[in-house]
Parts: sequence; structure tokens; C-alpha cells
Amino acid sequence: LKGTPVKFVGTATAGTDHIDAAWLESRGIYSCAAPGCNANSVSEYLVAALLTLSRRHGLDLAGRTIGVIGCGNVGSSVVKKCQALGMNVLRNDPPLAAVSPDPDFHPLDQVLAESDIVTLHVPLVKHKPWPTERMADYLFFEQLKPGTIFINSSRGSVCDYDALLDAKAGGAVSRMVIDVWHPEPSYRSDVLKMADLASPHIAGHSYEGKLNGTIACYNGLCNFFEIPKAWNVASSLPEPEVPSIEIDCRHRDDEEVLHRIIKQVYDIETDDRCIRDTDAHSEIDRARGFDALRKNYRIRREFNNTGVNAQHASKELMAKISALGFAIRNT
Repeated sequence: LKGTPVKFVGTATAGTDHIDAAWLESRGIYSCAAPGCNANSVSEYLVAALLTLSRRHGLDLAGRTIGVIGCGNVGSSVVKKCQALGMNVLRNDPPLAAVSPDPDFHPLDQVLAESDIVTLHVPLVKHKPWPTERMADYLFFEQLKPGTIFINSSRGSVCDYDALLDAKAGGAVSRMVIDVWHPEPSYRSDVLKMADLASPHIAGHSYEGKLNGTIACYNGLCNFFEIPKAWNVASSLPEPEVPSIEIDCRHRDDEEVLHRIIKQVYDIETDDRCIRDTDAHSEIDRARGFDALRKNYRIRREFNNTGVNAQHASKELMAKISALGFAIRNT
């Protein structure tokens, strides 16, 4: 952009590690991002992943401990949904803990040692005092409880994937859910093969997540150039593919019911199959396939667009369905 008349740069994403904000500011170029735009989308992805693993491997989630590393917009949404599932949550976020009176933050070594599941929701930070680049390294995985489920849907560069594969081979990690890769789009085939669930960096790609990012850029642009806002956002929303679900909850445990409901709205295994289909090709074609999956991602509406009529559901189950975002339509 050096030497151009550009005055405004917007990114319709929550992350900003691809933007040199300091350089833009030094050139008098205003920049804006969309923090939190896809937080709900990522937390819905995580719930879908957990319930899929639960059904595949007979793992009851209720009562298990999940360590949430990074408790900003995304992490805090993850915390709420995991609590709705009846899970114990250990939170770790040193930057937030340093400025928050909330005592419910825990040191990283405690979170790693006590959690059955560890999920990363940190930005990519390369500088001190709290760098996250390659934070999930050999020492990180050595501190895990044996058989931990590891999930990364934040940034590929926060994980040392050689260390992860070593932890998987040694039993420190039992299951892997990987949405972000290093490098991208030329993802590592060996990591894909070891992952229980994989996807092409689309955890935050719900329709609402992408729309929220666009809205943030639109508002920033209008404010900067003092342009009247005329966009009717509601006109950009397509009808949900699954407006309602009816399910008989008799003879089914809560997690089976939740899995059946969510699978109708967002089937995470479809994303898993799609990325694995690209793995049979050359490295160049794998990268092209990865990019194509992201750029042409299907319309995925968030849970609150679907009403659920859960027949014979307990009050506790109804509360879980509602807490995950679905509209209750019981008559």
C-alpha cells in the first residue's frame, strides 16, 4: 500500500495477525477488524466436535474437565456451552487474569495436568510477555494428563505439530481435533491422518460469523468516511435450511439427543470428509483444495435459527438445548 491513496483497510475477521496495524497507522491509514464476529460459530463447532467424539467413543462429557486456554470472545463462549453440557471448566488466560478481578483463572500447568480435554482459543502473539506462537510445544504436551483430548481451532502457529504427533504416539494425547494448520493452505498430511476430526480452518465460518465480520467492516468504513448507513442487513439472511427439528427423547441419554439435534444443523463429519478427500492429491493440489473448501464453504446457519420440539425431554435437557442456542418450540 506504500505510495497509494488508500486511507482505509478493513478485515472481516476476528484475527489480525495478517495485518501490520502499526505500519498502517504510521502511514495515516485507518484499519478496523471484527473481534468476536465468529465467537459463537467457533463454540458451536467445538460442541459439535465434542458430541461427535462422545458418540464415537462412548465418552460421557458431563462431569469431565475441559481446559479452555484463551478466554476472550471465543473462549468465553466456549466456556458457557461446555458448562451447559455439564462439564467442569478450567480457564487459563494470563493477559485477562492480570487485569481481571475474577479469581476463576488457573495457571497453565494446573489446567494441563487436571483436564480431560484441552482446547486452544488464543490469538497468535509473537512478543512478550505472553507469546502464544508455538505455545503448545513438547513441554506443554509433557504436562498433559495421559489420554487427553486436544483441540486446536485458534491458529495453526500456536501449536508445534511435531510435538503433538509425539504426544499422540506416546499416549499423552488420545484424540485430536484440528481445524487450523501450519502451514496453510499446504497442511501436513501426517497430522491429518492422526486427527480424529479435521477441517479446513472453517470453525468460524458460519453464515452469521462471516456476516458479522462484513457488518463490522461496513460500519467502520461508513464511520470513517462519514457515509450514511443504508444496508438492510436482514435482507442478507437466507432462510435456514433446518428451521425446526422434532425429536422423541425417550430411551435416549441427553448427549445422544443433543448430538442428533446438532448433526441435523451442522454435521462436522461432512467437513472432515471434505478435507480428507483432498489428501489423495499432490501437495499443490491439496493446498488448492484446502483453499477451495474455505472459499466455497456451504451456508451453515447458527443454532439459534432452528427451533426444537423435544418430546418427553426432562427440564434439565430442555435447559441444555436452550443454553446451546436453540429456540425451544415445545407445545
